[in-house]
Amino acid sequence: MTHQDVWLAIDTFAREHKMSCSGLAKRSGLDPTTFNKSKRWSKYGQPRWPSTNSIAKILDATGASLNDFIKYFAPAAQQPDR
Repeated sequence: MTHQDVWLAIDTFAREHKMSCSGLAKRSGLDPTTFNKSKRWSKYGQPRWPSTNSIAKILDATGASLNDFIKYFAPAAQQPDR
């Protein structure tokens, strides 16, 4: 699992729940900028990973389980049709 995999999963998860990343963050009680692309890297080029707390909040807000979220990490060829 890579940094890019995690952020792609969040992007896809938001889209599948008919929200932008900002909308997903707001619905989850997070700052609307939490998942912005500009916050995924530090000013020194180091990757910033979402916290487990943020992941837990998006799962709670959408009623999804961790297993539901993990499905978004599967290679595209293995993902179910949506």
